[in-house]
Amino acid sequence: MAHILIMPRQGNTVESCIITDWKVKQGDVVTAESAVCEVETDKAAFEIPAGAAGTVLVILAEAGADVPVLAPIAVIGALGEDWPAALANINYDDQGSGIRDQGSGKEEKVSSPSPLFNFVDASPVPTPHSLVPISPRARNFAAKEALPLPAYGTGPGGRIIERDVAAALQGRPPLSATAKAAGPSVIPQVGSGIGGRVTAGDLAQSSPLPTPRANSLATPIPEYTETPIKGIRKIIADRMSRSLAESAQLTLNASAPAAKLQELRSRIKAESGFSEEYGLSKITINDLVLFAAARTLPRFPFMNAHKIGDTIRTFSRVHLAIAVDAPRGLMVPVIRNADLLSLAQISSEAKRLAADCQKGSVNPDKLTGSTFSVSNLGSFGITGFTPVLNMPEVAVLGVCGIEMKPVACTEANCDCGVCFEPHIGFSLTIDHQAVDGAPAARFLKALCEAVARIDLLLAAG
Repeated sequence: MAHILIMPRQGNTVESCIITDWKVKQGDVVTAESAVCEVETDKAAFEIPAGAAGTVLVILAEAGADVPVLAPIAVIGALGEDWPAALANINYDDQGSGIRDQGSGKEEKVSSPSPLFNFVDASPVPTPHSLVPISPRARNFAAKEALPLPAYGTGPGGRIIERDVAAALQGRPPLSATAKAAGPSVIPQVGSGIGGRVTAGDLAQSSPLPTPRANSLATPIPEYTETPIKGIRKIIADRMSRSLAESAQLTLNASAPAAKLQELRSRIKAESGFSEEYGLSKITINDLVLFAAARTLPRFPFMNAHKIGDTIRTFSRVHLAIAVDAPRGLMVPVIRNADLLSLAQISSEAKRLAADCQKGSVNPDKLTGSTFSVSNLGSFGITGFTPVLNMPEVAVLGVCGIEMKPVACTEANCDCGVCFEPHIGFSLTIDHQAVDGAPAARFLKALCEAVARIDLLLAAG
């Protein structure tokens, strides 16, 4: 019995996946454990196993297609098996949803396959012609017209009948008697004979010629290359475009004294034995900023919110998203209940999530449900930027580099008047539909004060 391979559900929040690459083609023999394709969402990438041993009878969605979860993507079975009948046995209702038993004791809805039937190759698996059922009239008709036999017919059980040969001839130009006598071959789209008729001479000219060896010195360098926007890049592009189109984004910039940050980080490194014992040895400047943001947000609940239509949803807990530059593109895993975690716990969770994103093994559910996001470009020397909202959040914090800034000197014995001190920059983008500028500025000021006094913030717990 044919096995219908469906797009598996990856996490409770994933509604569709993009097929990035097929590892098999129609006609390949696979085992149940064979990886047949690679798929990705804006959250993770993974391989899909065949799920059953047999031959890949048909592939239902091409690479690059965005396929709903639980929708059919391929059929695996015995060579020559009637895969259209297997698909037809899926029970789809009038709304395009069906019921499929997933072996879990409960029923799940699946999307109708009709929008996915842009088959990579709509014809079934090619079968040796000695095994393909064909009517005598169809065989004689094809031989008379020097037409290669179709791989599959529309008759019962895939039988090739006369109308299949006639349909194949409709897209081919007429042949002269001499050309037909030459037998099946490569046919040009237009012949040199009367009315575009293909002659024997046209067949000779259409035969493939050996490609001359290219001279690397004479080969011109292309003026440009083009790369299709697809997969994770397309998802990110669409998400960023929608964010800018559906929100009124405003960015505020400020900086905070970073001397305490640097002193604390240096002390942690210097006292490695003590730091290791309490899980602090790998603390970074970014971890300290995340801790400060998680402790500041509860005092400004309007910043820890979502805008959903005409409703503002304010959250009691801080679920902090961190932007990660992963090989597949930007990923934003979430540190749950960050306002309840210690500095060591925030640091550990941030590193674990980032590592999973880098490896492509992050759980999709770990990339949803954030209430506030942080993006750090400081390591690249960026001193200011405009982070884009991670909708439906109403705010996102950009962390910039540390640079020396002039400040009024307060030293009693100093007569220079101006000193240079390290400052860390912050760029806060808000949705002005949900948050006004002044309240957002008060939050940013409070965050800067928390960072400037990070030692006291840690002491307060």
